[in-house]
Amino acid sequence: MARFPFSAIVAQHEMKLALLIAAVDPAIGGVMVFGDRGTGKSTAARALAALLPPITMVDGCRYGCQPDERGTCPDPCTSAKSRRAPVPFVDLPLGATEDRVIGALDLERALRHGEKAFEPGLLAKAHRGFLYIDEINLLEDHLVDLLLDVAASGESTVEREGLSVRHRARFVLIGSGNPEEGELRPQLLDRFGLSVEVRTPEDIDTRVAIMRRCAAQERDPDAFAEEWHAEDEKVLRRIARGQKLVAKLAVPDGILEDAARLCQAVRADGLRGELTLMRAARGLAALEGSRTGRRAHMVRVAPMALRHRLRRDVLDETGSAARIERAVDELFG
Repeated sequence: MARFPFSAIVAQHEMKLALLIAAVDPAIGGVMVFGDRGTGKSTAARALAALLPPITMVDGCRYGCQPDERGTCPDPCTSAKSRRAPVPFVDLPLGATEDRVIGALDLERALRHGEKAFEPGLLAKAHRGFLYIDEINLLEDHLVDLLLDVAASGESTVEREGLSVRHRARFVLIGSGNPEEGELRPQLLDRFGLSVEVRTPEDIDTRVAIMRRCAAQERDPDAFAEEWHAEDEKVLRRIARGQKLVAKLAVPDGILEDAARLCQAVRADGLRGELTLMRAARGLAALEGSRTGRRAHMVRVAPMALRHRLRRDVLDETGSAARIERAVDELFG
């Protein structure tokens, strides 16, 4: 069955933008999506992964090595053959154990042959793709911490039963959850690069458009995908261009000062706010084909980069996004 096209997703503009920025620069540190059930969180993540072109990997490698990385992973992936494969999209089950996530001793080989061998976990499967965690707010804190460590470093190190294994694990981490079912501890939430909120649309026209597109996709998935193919190709070209530009993109000192003033004004905890704000602004600038980060880029990504880092103010009942927008107006007009 054809996937639901990324471009066909109605509304939820902030969520889609955050996912695109993370696709341009996975080092942003992951995207946390809080909101109501049935608002397209997993649909958007899956659609973006399916939109990206297939990756080339060493044939038979369990760690998804690129051909120029042949022989550098824990497996002896020395095959001269390569194959094309879809961009990985790994769902992390809510009840997953640490061994399932990071990998464990291969008990079958240990019992049958007396060999100490490592069985890769979900982190290895997600390499060069996406790791999606629904209801991440219900996952055990130590697992969330582990996932954020790996997402930030792009590498997983495992010590098990006398084995020491290190392998690449570069992926876009996407977490989603419903605040009514519990929240992440602030220390963990702060480590996500971007945080967005999605709500059930209030506008009747928007709700009708969603129903129409879902019905069209169910009626003829291939025809619906073809209808949106050209728009998805435009998105793909923007991502590819952004990936090439982002590493070379400069941010003037004046914009760095603006970012510091904004974070100070909204009382963002720590310095991670400034660093993520600038990385997100660079990602947006690259996505839009700009070679320089501008204040407009910084202002646009400020809510998603900062809303989850603000200290609670008992004297201010307004939401975090409103506080950020108010500070932007006061500082920059």
